Amino acid sequence: MRLMKNLLALIVLAIGALWALQGVGVVGGSFMTGQSQWLHIGLVTMLVGLAGLVWANRSRG
Repeated sequence: MRLMKNLLALIVLAIGALWALQGVGVVGGSFMTGQSQWLHIGLVTMLVGLAGLVWANRSRG
């Protein structure tokens, strides 16, 4: 189960990174390219992914 939680958190983190990179125009080919709102959405999504990693790997008792 821990592996699945880590995998899901990493996928969310990667999607957030992609959106952030599209928001600043590093990754092209999308309606998101160069739109600063996607930078912010991507950063928030990355924080959710990081929180998910911390949650999945916290020590239990």
